[in-house]
Amino acid sequence: MTINKYQGKTKEEAIEKAKQELGPGAVVMNVKEIKPKGMFKAFKQSVFEVTAAVEEKEPYMEQRKPVAQQLRAPESINLAADEKIEPIKYQEKKETVNPLRTVNSDNGKEDLEKRLENLSNILEKQLSAEVSRKKEEEPKQPAVNPEGLQFIKMLYRTLLDNDVNEKYVNQILDEAEKIMHNGSSVDYILSNVYQKMILKLGQPSPIDVSGKKPRVIFFIGPTGVGKTTTIAKIASKYKLEMGMKVVFLTADTYRIAATEQLRVYANILDAPMSIIYSPEELNDAVARVSEYDLIFIDTAGFSHRNEEQCTDMKKMIAGLDKAYEKEVHLVVSATTKYKDLLEIMDVYKEIADYKIIFTKLDETIAYGNIFNIKMYSGASLSYMTNGQNVPDDIEEFNTQKIVKQLLGGR
Repeated sequence: MTINKYQGKTKEEAIEKAKQELGPGAVVMNVKEIKPKGMFKAFKQSVFEVTAAVEEKEPYMEQRKPVAQQLRAPESINLAADEKIEPIKYQEKKETVNPLRTVNSDNGKEDLEKRLENLSNILEKQLSAEVSRKKEEEPKQPAVNPEGLQFIKMLYRTLLDNDVNEKYVNQILDEAEKIMHNGSSVDYILSNVYQKMILKLGQPSPIDVSGKKPRVIFFIGPTGVGKTTTIAKIASKYKLEMGMKVVFLTADTYRIAATEQLRVYANILDAPMSIIYSPEELNDAVARVSEYDLIFIDTAGFSHRNEEQCTDMKKMIAGLDKAYEKEVHLVVSATTKYKDLLEIMDVYKEIADYKIIFTKLDETIAYGNIFNIKMYSGASLSYMTNGQNVPDDIEEFNTQKIVKQLLGGR
């Protein structure tokens, strides 16, 4: 006899998992409700654990074995990261509104924004509780500051409202739980969360100009994310502000407009520009301009599902002579759907190790995808853009600005 345990958000879900793996002959031996524990149990739901058994010689098992291996439920689950949490209900709005900006009227909004603007000199006035709810405490747990708990709830709603993935929201709040002792003020909690999120995003990693010259910079990414304009912005900064010699190469032979656009920028900056028609031409093209400081290479935008173009891109980047130092920057739009971004990260990881540039921040009010993708990919963040103006509307990735936005500031 085979005996296994299965967990689900409902009893029916757990039983269904058992039947999917063990077959219709599975016998439910026990059903147990597992209630969440800890200081944030109010945010979590119970899960159900089903103990089911089946005779080992049952023919159905042999037929189902490959599927069973895929559907096997873990012995335990991470409630903090994976369990569905029902957000606190608030009035439905046509426009996305930050809950932190609607609590405690206008004074609360100004107060919170001031806190985020200068955490080193946070205002002494604390946010009052929005709703008073009594929750049963676990034995031997330190007392919780009610105002702090209420503030954590507002942070939870705000991060979700800014499209931070629920898994990462729960991780952030679980870390905040560790500092919620007696006397933990709202200021202290906010400062702690703010600093933890900054550490998770990390410091910006712009183009490194400290090594030997020339440095070859590849810009890759999907169609329509603004690669060519971004290259012009970055090149302008290094030439006009730092006096460095820059040159443009383009491998984007699919779009004549992109080539002409880059040529216009090159003429304005009085910088050479040439076209690469195949990966084999790359090293010869680089050798001809090896006396320059920075070589910016524009590449063709393409669907991350186009295997042929992915292969050509990988071949070109990997084929650069080892004598040259290189960087690869993946340019993506902050407006792209989260699921699509995940797939883009995975596909381009097969092409090369990259830093990430986020564009079109001016076209969205929710920056959660930036945090999500950093957590998912682990890649360094280099630049962010918020408009079409060249050479303006670009800056090194501003970690503090993004975290303030995510927490409800501006």
